[in-house]
Amino acid sequence: MKTPWWFLHKTPLAFILLPVSWVYYLFSRLIYAFRKIGAYKSRRKIICIGNIMAGGVGKTPIVRAIAEFLDSPVVMRGYKKSAKTGNVGDEASMLARSGLQVHVGDRKSNVILLDKQNEENSPIVMDDGFQNPKIHKDISILVFDQGLGYGNGFLLPAGPLREPCRAVKRADAVIIIKNKKPKKHFKLPDNIPVFYASGKTISPYDEDEKLYAFAGIGYPKKFFNSLKNVVGKKAFADHYQYTDEDLKKIIDNAERKGAKLITTEKDWMRIPVELRDEIKYANLDMVIENNFWNWLEEKLKCQH
Repeated sequence: MKTPWWFLHKTPLAFILLPVSWVYYLFSRLIYAFRKIGAYKSRRKIICIGNIMAGGVGKTPIVRAIAEFLDSPVVMRGYKKSAKTGNVGDEASMLARSGLQVHVGDRKSNVILLDKQNEENSPIVMDDGFQNPKIHKDISILVFDQGLGYGNGFLLPAGPLREPCRAVKRADAVIIIKNKKPKKHFKLPDNIPVFYASGKTISPYDEDEKLYAFAGIGYPKKFFNSLKNVVGKKAFADHYQYTDEDLKKIIDNAERKGAKLITTEKDWMRIPVELRDEIKYANLDMVIENNFWNWLEEKLKCQH
């Protein structure tokens, strides 16, 4: 679904939904407690890259950077699988294109499978799963977008939070993706190491080329604002599965405006192969500050 418009603001509708949020939270805690029974402890170190926001913070490029740095396999659920993405999901396909070993499906089952590879001892990177207690995590890292912060600060469905803000205290570190317009009143616990990352969107077109942008991600406005000379745009629901009719309309709209088509890498993975020459994607170059890598290496040494 599209990210609800009230997720970033304390609107009357958000307040109306607050009682539902309380029920949601109580139910989620019961499930958490039940699933925690018999949590699996891997012989290999598990690094969980998660969030407490419901999608759209830019976690996947962070997962890719950390997995590449450690030469680690990635385990992930593989959200919204389809034939267009090899039945593994757009994020998994995107990571696999980078040369990473990606295991999609039940995370616990895949971690157990990787544990049986006796000759391998590198850490395992778990994409998401901060709220999943079935696997013991050695290091938990939360990702936030500086421009989104905690959104309106409310729990689902009144706001974007999966857990209350105090859940950040369970993390070993936080990575904040910088934004030109930081969210006001976005504060983190003082005792949690905080590191910053910078994302730069690199268009495959010249700056003077007119662009028609489309995206089906959590917060498409972030993507649109990162581009120059956009003369048309179309937002879809997160992980949207494009139909032939959708793509025909997009192509026709771009042609009428004399613009080139551009989307995100995740969206590009969900369009038919025969259209991938006509529709290009913008690279997101994510750079995490050097202090983080020093911290990660030290943290892993302490785990031995």
